[in-house]
Amino acid sequence: MKKLKLTKVKAYTLSELLVVLVIIGILILIALPNLMPLISRAKATEAKMQLTHLQNLEKNYFYMYSKYSTDFNELGFEQEKLVTEGGNANYKIEILEASMTQFKARATAIADFDGDGAFNLWEIDQDKKLVEVTKD
Repeated sequence: MKKLKLTKVKAYTLSELLVVLVIIGILILIALPNLMPLISRAKATEAKMQLTHLQNLEKNYFYMYSKYSTDFNELGFEQEKLVTEGGNANYKIEILEASMTQFKARATAIADFDGDGAFNLWEIDQDKKLVEVTKD
């Protein structure tokens, strides 16, 4: 019969791994408050792009029919599925008002990105005046 030769394998202990994980967790907790404004600004880019696109569609519609529309289908605007519905959009787009001379559209965040209780809100009008109504 052969004798089994037992050799020690160099490895980390469970306590060493736990200490490393705790240190990484603490570093993340320290860095997270500094990163939240950046995340909010990055997500706000989606709202600005969608509203600018909607404003361009409204302007084209106005040139054709001499009025603005509240109907996304008439404009050819398709709201992307929201994150809560399994999509990628973080903002709900809506047209607040449309008349013969003016329109106003709004993008409302569906989540509070930085956890302060305020939901990001952007508005645009016929003159392409893009305004952040509520900062997140």
